[in-house]
Amino acid sequence: MAYQNLVIRDEGPIRHIVINREDKLNALNKPTLAALHDAISDAMATDSVRGIILTGAGEKAFVAGADIAEFAAFDAQQGRELAQEGHTAVFDRIHHANKPVIAAINGYALGGGLELALACHIRIAATHAKLGLPEVSLGLIPGYGGTQRLTQLVGRGKALEIILTGDMISAAEALEYGVVNHVVEPADLIPKATSLLLRIASRSPNAVAAAIRAVNAGLTQQGFETEIREFGQCFGTPDFKEGVSAFLEKRKPNF
Repeated sequence: MAYQNLVIRDEGPIRHIVINREDKLNALNKPTLAALHDAISDAMATDSVRGIILTGAGEKAFVAGADIAEFAAFDAQQGRELAQEGHTAVFDRIHHANKPVIAAINGYALGGGLELALACHIRIAATHAKLGLPEVSLGLIPGYGGTQRLTQLVGRGKALEIILTGDMISAAEALEYGVVNHVVEPADLIPKATSLLLRIASRSPNAVAAAIRAVNAGLTQQGFETEIREFGQCFGTPDFKEGVSAFLEKRKPNF
């Protein structure tokens, strides 16, 4: 199936899904999220596909965030629905996929982009990649699982530092903190992901699926539900209006 915002190709047992909005730094808008839902679902239903490599088009960005203009005028209820729909359609679908999904982080992975990578089972970053959750500068919090999945990887203290400052971290720092599994030169990014996924594909698919389910079973849903509620409530605050206005007007917010 052809998608406007995705490029998909198969290489042996591996399906490559490339988010193809290079001129927008591969930002996640509604059509892209809908396409990802379909593409992930199709890969999971295709027996010949044993795993997915997810990356972004070009050399600048994996996914530089969500398309902020789409939700700038949302109220609290719309904000909650935005988060809930994203979780259900894409982020949780990847998290609970019965085949491994590797994020090949080829540049900026910010906001929803980092959350997309965090939902994947394994993350590999190029040396020039920058990662971060800058939502607090918009009067928001991460709403696609970032508060939970980042904390599960790096611990409470480091997760709070990254989330509360909104600062970007380098690929080397991401490796040190445990956000990513490997850091490689840009030319080696897809080959590294391919090599790793081929090793996994040589194992029992039933056992691989069982292992994913068993690991995920140790992670509760209560935290995700709290994130969705708090994310939605942020949309009803003056800070959100100021943060988004400042972003769209290309100025610093006045909180």
